[in-house]
Amino acid sequence: MKRHPKVLARVWLSALVAGGALTAVTALPAEAAGPSAAAVPAADPARAAETPAPTLDDYYMRQANNLEDLTARVKELDAQLPKLGVKNILAQAPRKGTTADGKACNGKALDGTSTQRPDIDFSFCWDSPDSAASGNYEWTPQGVTTVADAQADKEWNGTKPFIASWYNCEHKNGAEDCTDNKKGARISFVDPNTGKYAHVLLAYPFKNDSGNATYMSLRTQQNAEGKSLHVGGMAWYGNYLYVADTGRGLRVFDMRYIFDLKSAGDKGNTTDKKQIGRQDGIFYGHGYRYVMPEVGAFTNNAPRPGTEKERCKNTGSPTTSYVSLDRSGTDHLITGEWCGGQTPPDGHTGGRVAAWEMDGDTGKPKLNATCQSNLPGHPMIPCMHADAAYAIPEGVGNIQGAARYDGTWYLSQSRGSSEAGALLTAVPPPEGATGVLRTVAPGHYAGIGPEDLSYWPGSDANRSGLWTLTEHWGKRMVYVTPKP
Repeated sequence: MKRHPKVLARVWLSALVAGGALTAVTALPAEAAGPSAAAVPAADPARAAETPAPTLDDYYMRQANNLEDLTARVKELDAQLPKLGVKNILAQAPRKGTTADGKACNGKALDGTSTQRPDIDFSFCWDSPDSAASGNYEWTPQGVTTVADAQADKEWNGTKPFIASWYNCEHKNGAEDCTDNKKGARISFVDPNTGKYAHVLLAYPFKNDSGNATYMSLRTQQNAEGKSLHVGGMAWYGNYLYVADTGRGLRVFDMRYIFDLKSAGDKGNTTDKKQIGRQDGIFYGHGYRYVMPEVGAFTNNAPRPGTEKERCKNTGSPTTSYVSLDRSGTDHLITGEWCGGQTPPDGHTGGRVAAWEMDGDTGKPKLNATCQSNLPGHPMIPCMHADAAYAIPEGVGNIQGAARYDGTWYLSQSRGSSEAGALLTAVPPPEGATGVLRTVAPGHYAGIGPEDLSYWPGSDANRSGLWTLTEHWGKRMVYVTPKP
């Protein structure tokens, strides 16, 4: 496919940091960059110089205190419910979307002017109910990960799927009506070759009043007051799926424990959309056939600031808004935080990103440090500790996803529900494992409302490149674009 570079002057917002000197990037004239190109001012170099660098002292995550309990509950559920693997789920997938090579399957997901469109090698569009063309919907897509994250050979039992995540919140005519947003989170296993896909409900296992293992929907707090978890990003690595828990860290799921309620006979119900978990000996999943329970979690160990403005000053416990995987050297999990506003105000930066070393033999994070436990009698416990953390460049807010490969960072920026998003490229500062990322290239246009990022390495036709997905109703699409 012939490439036509699409320069995005509007996102030349950052300052380049070279040899300690700051040089503001000059935007192209408005007429050369398309409509509203001058709407966002260039970054103020003086403010960019004052952007606080993160400290690695804030980047410790400890394993869930109830890890043994979670494991025991899942094992108990396993003794009562049949399982189905990813390959067979795809083979029996009941839904079918559309696919397109070299173009967008949904033109509404892109800005209307030709100069604001990304290059697209492959795209996938959901079926009619999941596309939400009417503005009436329960689920919003957020995260994406692929089999290229899961396996170095980019194959899972003969299949090459990708996964998308969704959070629950009812909308009517496009407006939020989240009075009932308790169905939590789901993921979709998609075969990009056929367009077939199936939804799987994520769940939290617990013991009911009778002492039996059951489960509830995935929530910010695992109780009646908790709202649906946002699942802004995820990464599939080996048998495990790492899901962003915005306020805490990471939730962990296991591909070997996906329960099939349809095959459970009289013990499973796949028609009742209101009930979930074990009820009078019958297992429900809000009408879903497949349920995937949480098997573990990692929680940030640093104190969490109370407000978004405080959290976005690059100090304290980081928000986990999106997740990806870097396979370009020693495998690393990539996390980052969303901070609102395309041009954050004084005292409010664009957020931080970090990298955490993974163990390819186990599929788990390296427990490479110790940190203070919050349990009596356990003063120090093994923890995962990030080996790099960077501030997103000054003036660049609304970052919804980040990926790293060969030392280069890629950032997706949303710019509202009707304007093309941006794909930015940056490199770490010369001083080492912390500091402020430096933009090294003009931005490229992205779809409207781009979210999480996942990088598929290599030269696989219509697959290699940066994967992302758009979230807004009627404008939804998963697509692959070449990395800049």
